Amino acid sequence: MGLFSGIGGFELAFARHGAECVGLCEIDEVARAVLTARFPDVPLYGDVEAIESLNDADVVTAGFPCQDLSQAGGRTGIKGSRSVLIDHVFRLIAAAEKKPEWVVLENVSYMLKLKGGNAMLHIIEQAEALGYNWAYRVLDARCFGLPQRRERVVILLSRTQDASQVLFPAGRVEPNVDDHVGLVSPQSVYGFYWTEGKRGLGWVKDAVPTIKGGSALGIPSPPAIWNPATGEFGTPSIADAERMFGFTPGWTEPASASSSKAGARWKLVGNTICVPMVEWVCKQIMAPRGLEALTDALAETARLPLVAAYGIAGRRYAVNVSKWAITAPPPQLGQFLVDSLKPLSVRAASGFYSRALESTTIRFADGFLTSLASYIERSKLASSLS
Repeated sequence: MGLFSGIGGFELAFARHGAECVGLCEIDEVARAVLTARFPDVPLYGDVEAIESLNDADVVTAGFPCQDLSQAGGRTGIKGSRSVLIDHVFRLIAAAEKKPEWVVLENVSYMLKLKGGNAMLHIIEQAEALGYNWAYRVLDARCFGLPQRRERVVILLSRTQDASQVLFPAGRVEPNVDDHVGLVSPQSVYGFYWTEGKRGLGWVKDAVPTIKGGSALGIPSPPAIWNPATGEFGTPSIADAERMFGFTPGWTEPASASSSKAGARWKLVGNTICVPMVEWVCKQIMAPRGLEALTDALAETARLPLVAAYGIAGRRYAVNVSKWAITAPPPQLGQFLVDSLKPLSVRAASGFYSRALESTTIRFADGFLTSLASYIERSKLASSLS
């Protein structure tokens, strides 16, 4: 059963491994158009507050709203009007005669920092009150081969199983990407956000920063990409962005019939989950390989760890793992760029360039800003000649 289904990332991942979806829940009409097209035979519900049953589901998934927990959002916390809707997951579990064996939740990793991690503590306390064991782990989408630096916390609850046996199967896996700002490789392409101010997420080699649903102004906000070999600056197509989440290109096309807004599909994609990440969790649930990580018992007053922890039989443990679940080849952004980049406009490039020069927190590799300045001048010249 999928709650807060969005465009069906959870459901698609589980379906790829033989699971049958018994219900979807999504209040956004544009997202519902995608779900109706992609899961035509599955019951689709609207407001989670109105649902009364989990349809005897064995697994419940929920990428619950992040607006109150995001670093870029209101930072209200788990009691905010949007993120507090997670409580309906536990309301439904408590009311179910047949309780789900597994519950898989997902949200922004910043929730572990915000207000001392109160959001995670709130979830854990509700899970333990219902008799569920739990584990959580922050995962970087790049470890699954996706060219996107997207860190999300996956929270796994189990009624009878030890959830740590699922989320921590390989000990400590070190990242195999180079996030240090240094010399530019002409064989690589680089992602950054042209909408950023003087502070931000910076840039990424062979990947893009976390793809967002839109800017604070409500306009489409695809990341920008720089190819140092050609001096090209542009933004990817929505189809290529879908690839960066593990969807087939065109997955959100049904949304076009429900909304004519230019950023409608970008909003859907920016708010979804990376499908390969969920597939990994699904495979682990089907065949857990056991806990292979260093653990330390947490004192009752200890703050929850910022990366990973688990609880079983009322006891809680910190887990010494990285945000990399598996050892995979480094992602290659260029392989996901099937469509031509849309050239970055002079206005967008110039605005970003001015802010980057004034920033004291964002660092770029040697040659990046010089290349951007050259691109701006070439674009101005081309515009004047056209």
